[in-house]
Amino acid sequence: MVQTFTAENFHAICDKLAGTDPDLALVLRKHGYPPFWARPNNYETLVHIILEQQVSLASALAALNKLREKVGAITPENVILLTDEEFRACYFSRQKTSYVRNLTGKILAEELNLLELAVLPDAAVRQQLTALKGIGNWTVDVYLIMVLHRLDIFPPGDLAAVNALKQLKTLPKDTPRETLLQIAADWQPYRTAATMLLWHYYLS
Repeated sequence: MVQTFTAENFHAICDKLAGTDPDLALVLRKHGYPPFWARPNNYETLVHIILEQQVSLASALAALNKLREKVGAITPENVILLTDEEFRACYFSRQKTSYVRNLTGKILAEELNLLELAVLPDAAVRQQLTALKGIGNWTVDVYLIMVLHRLDIFPPGDLAAVNALKQLKTLPKDTPRETLLQIAADWQPYRTAATMLLWHYYLS
């Protein structure tokens, strides 16, 4: 069964987490509720998340805006026409050009339907997306959290969430991934809201 949350019940979920975890309660007390981060379930959003892999949010956004300047609407039909040089002029690395071309081809060939992903269980969404070149678990986690608003996602590959967790729980820098996942397991079934609280703490 697909479990999601909405802007309407988000604050209540944050309150529940604060009731069970004093560190998350502290984030809420000091910084208030996190924004209800949301992105539309469309091609442009997936391109944006691919651009965000391993770079700053600002440089990813700069590349996205440059792409928009170039093609107008960021649709598969417009992007497929770009040459490698044109991608490069939009600040795309060779790798990301190849990832976005592959994604674009799959959508145009109707081998990937984003609207269908919205009704699939988390594991099935992960399976479909990670089958694409250049899309790994981090990209899928961000998609599940920000786009599909799935209830119980913790992204162990997200540096902001992981660093915030270590700081909040005063853990050593070299804390193993397994330990972090064990801590996050205590937040089930609301790991997504906990992740948003960690991001909020990190950004504050």
